[in-house]
Amino acid sequence: MSYPQYSTGMTGHPEMAEMRERLERTASTGKAIALEGLILLTGLYAAISPWAVHFAGLRNITANNLIVGITIGLIGLGLALVPERMFRLAWALVPLGIWLLISPWVVTASHSARAGVIWNNVLIGVITMALGLAAMGLTIGVARPDKR
Repeated sequence: MSYPQYSTGMTGHPEMAEMRERLERTASTGKAIALEGLILLTGLYAAISPWAVHFAGLRNITANNLIVGITIGLIGLGLALVPERMFRLAWALVPLGIWLLISPWVVTASHSARAGVIWNNVLIGVITMALGLAAMGLTIGVARPDKR
């Protein structure tokens, strides 16, 4: 006995076309383009910061910043290349920023890092969280026009 196949995805939903159009419209604004660039630059700085700030002898935090920085940079690059799909992933920048903020105390072997390492990661973490919230705000704030 054969059962009919039904699509369980959301591709046939009537609001999907409208949602895609709103995301494309949001992604083409000047604010979104600037935000994509800032996210990419923040990720690149986070990746090279162990060498710029001289995390000498701290292999764990160096590897941590390199991996997290590359991840943030890839999200920024994805936002620039495929914004209609990647704006839904912008929320991931907030936990990455939180991780950068707390990582000097968590990742270092002695659970204490030098002041330069701490200030560097706190600053990058706060900026990453702010950029993630701004990217989420673009998709939420512009997504629905007032229907009054």
